[in-house]
Amino acid sequence: MPEPVNANDQRWDLIHERLAEFERRIDAGFAIAPQEREARLQARTREWAQSVPQEDPDAWLEVLCFNLSDEVYAIETEHIASVLPLPQFTPLPNTPPFVLGIVNVRGHIVSVLDLRVFFELPISGLSDKNFLAILQSSEMEFGLLIDRVQGIARIKRDSLQSGLANLSGLRASYLLGVTAEQWTVLDGARLLGDPSLRIASDE
Repeated sequence: MPEPVNANDQRWDLIHERLAEFERRIDAGFAIAPQEREARLQARTREWAQSVPQEDPDAWLEVLCFNLSDEVYAIETEHIASVLPLPQFTPLPNTPPFVLGIVNVRGHIVSVLDLRVFFELPISGLSDKNFLAILQSSEMEFGLLIDRVQGIARIKRDSLQSGLANLSGLRASYLLGVTAEQWTVLDGARLLGDPSLRIASDE
């Protein structure tokens, strides 16, 4: 005959202990100790940080893209103080052909340069779609006439080509680079630092 079930049997004690442990783990959500959890999180964070390449913030250029004579140009936004619809301008006598005139911007006079003339590009008439980009440095300020505003974009600096065969003369002199999309990125610092673009007026 089989032995009668004994509640004090060691086998039942072991089963009860295992059931109790299982219930405790369920109640705790199978959680590990807080210190161990924190250590694991920190270790994973370090591993993740080491696996993600650190990018140089100077590796990118933020530029304003715009149209000139059906070509796309760009210039770094750090050199641009503002962009506004082309206001009424006053022509200046005895100035280079690329000087469109002067405008009043926020109470002071700013010369307006027509890069289409400066770069010897095809020229179409002015319209209400023309804009003025004000370039500014600590020593110089002038406006650039642009046909249409494309918007703001970010360009990888090392993706710029140094130049193209069809970019020569003045455009090559003020060139920062050419993108894969054939955008001509101008060197704003060089434009602002060129004393020949400083237009004096009696205003």
